[in-house]
Amino acid sequence: MAEFAYKGVDQSGRAVSGVIEAVDRRKAVVDLAARGHFVSELMERSGAARAAARPKEQVGAIAAPPRRWSLGSGRITSKDVVAMTGQLSTALRAGLPVLDAIHIIAEQQHKPVMRQLLLDLGEAVRAGQSLSDAMAERPRIFSKLYTSMVQVGETGGILPETMTQLSRLLIREQKTRTNMKNAMVYPALVLIVGVVSVIVMLVEVFPRMIDTLGGSVTLMPWPTRFLLGVSNFLIGFGWLLAAGAVVGGIAFARWKRSPSGRLKWDTFLLKVPVMGSVLRAIAVGRFARTLGALAKSGNNILPALGVVRDTLGNELLGRQVDAVAEKVKTGEPVAGPLAASGLFPPLLVQIVNIGEQTGTIDELLLSAADTFDEEADTAITRFMAIFPALMIMSLALVIGFIVVATLLPIMSMDLGGIGM
Repeated sequence: MAEFAYKGVDQSGRAVSGVIEAVDRRKAVVDLAARGHFVSELMERSGAARAAARPKEQVGAIAAPPRRWSLGSGRITSKDVVAMTGQLSTALRAGLPVLDAIHIIAEQQHKPVMRQLLLDLGEAVRAGQSLSDAMAERPRIFSKLYTSMVQVGETGGILPETMTQLSRLLIREQKTRTNMKNAMVYPALVLIVGVVSVIVMLVEVFPRMIDTLGGSVTLMPWPTRFLLGVSNFLIGFGWLLAAGAVVGGIAFARWKRSPSGRLKWDTFLLKVPVMGSVLRAIAVGRFARTLGALAKSGNNILPALGVVRDTLGNELLGRQVDAVAEKVKTGEPVAGPLAASGLFPPLLVQIVNIGEQTGTIDELLLSAADTFDEEADTAITRFMAIFPALMIMSLALVIGFIVVATLLPIMSMDLGGIGM
């Protein structure tokens, strides 16, 4: 039995290291993967090193992560796919065959649905199907980008490197998605609390205060009369307004899913102050990172552009990428039509131009992607600072108007202006 010193990560992403005894390197990798340790470095130890470090080796070799159970195990989330991709990347780089890697990762899954997915993929591969084809049969889980990169990795014999690129890409996308969700939580909470507060004030508080004042409504100040009309409408026809809002929301959702509706809505979003810059920055970062990763994996530029357009999250920008692809079919370089669109920043155009001339478009785009991602993070931070403040100011104006409309009759009474 030989002894191997190893370094790697466990299922939660924490760094692990230690020593394991095994017949050969492959057996060591398999045994460690069975414990939930995915190896990044593995070195056979000499006899002198074994004698000097034996007590420490035995401690490090027996560590195994505890099982964790959590709610929400009935569906596969994007976080599950990201974690699985990272584990598969590590296992393949450690030298495990695809089928062994899939089954070992499946054994370590705590969510039954993820375990079943991996077992199904393993059975498909065992039956002679490629991994990319098996994943393509599950489009709700694996995107076109995912299957395209896996297919290129399988065809070119560089699947470990491709899975590493894909893992980095998915991690960044997960971070961007999380940042956007966090950016919308506080404004949504402010909006909900503000709207509910205004409705309660108009329906319950304001009418009672006006009733206690008495006097003729026609003699009250116009802000009070206006607000009283709004209050009476909400009390008498509030249900109709709520039903109209529900029907309008459903109609809007259907319109937005249509090709023309989605294009018009995405065009409008890009023109909204602050939010438009956020969406554009995120889309540019996705463009650079995705196209760079696909090019580095060996994808041709035309199929790569077809995949990239679906990752931008904006139909207007996606159609511009389609127009760029049509120009590329005629022999034009990517940079020219990209600049002509006017929707992509000059820095991105220059990077693409230099990359095409030097044949290093993949390296330049991946390097620039970090810069664009930082700009996206900055834009999101700016959005989180400005948008909630604007909403609070708007709600403050509405509530201030209600307070003024309530106080004006009282002030008029003090001056002898009501009922005189």
